[in-house]
Amino acid sequence: MKKALFLSIVLVLFSVIGYSGYRLWGIHSSNAQEAQMHNALMQYHPLLHSAVSVEDAADNSVGFLSDTVSAPQVINQGVVELQAEFPSVVGWLMIPNTGIDYPFVQGPDNAHYLHLDLNQNQSAAGTIFMDYRNSRDFNDFNTIIYGHHMRSGSMFGTMQHFNNQNFFEANRTGTIFLSDATYEIEFIAFAVIKPNDAVIFDPEIAEDAERTEFLEHVRSTARYYREVEVTENDRIVTLSTCNYEFDNARMVLVGRIVCD
Repeated sequence: MKKALFLSIVLVLFSVIGYSGYRLWGIHSSNAQEAQMHNALMQYHPLLHSAVSVEDAADNSVGFLSDTVSAPQVINQGVVELQAEFPSVVGWLMIPNTGIDYPFVQGPDNAHYLHLDLNQNQSAAGTIFMDYRNSRDFNDFNTIIYGHHMRSGSMFGTMQHFNNQNFFEANRTGTIFLSDATYEIEFIAFAVIKPNDAVIFDPEIAEDAERTEFLEHVRSTARYYREVEVTENDRIVTLSTCNYEFDNARMVLVGRIVCD
């Protein structure tokens, strides 16, 4: 009886060890696949052109993107070549001091690229993607870009760094590269919100009243907020990923687009 019980316990332990080993192998394999894909894509990395600084914009020497101001017509050859191979690619997003340095796509819906890489292969990390309802030229008031919060720190995993006031204050900008334009993003707010926040997760804001409501809502919900002048004529970029402070929490990094 005791021998049978001992053997049963040993079998259970070996099963647990075997399953744990399988899970670890799966995670390692997935991370390796993702890293290999990312390394391959880096050959298309766009060059950082001379961009408009936040300080120059504050001096009114340049304007913000508005209905009457067009973006600089810059050809980012890397993005052009990437789009030729992967037509779903919209552009490239880079945020200094985070490791966020990836192309982003737009799918037929907001589920397609959750667990697919650019080759349409299954991937736990998926691909960073723009909301399917947004315009690819960033002419919408609120353009939303989603990415997974990977425990390895890849994709939008390091967006958690902005959940620290010192980091938020020290890291003010990111860059979006399109095939024909380079935009600087000035980050104005970091917030942890519910996934059903109908104001922040609305890519179809059009009326001035809705824009005002959005800006007021961002300010009121922000954990950290940068005191800069933001108006209804600005264009907003909202970066979103998971957060684990409560069930289904989301963290968002909100910025405005700056251009020539």
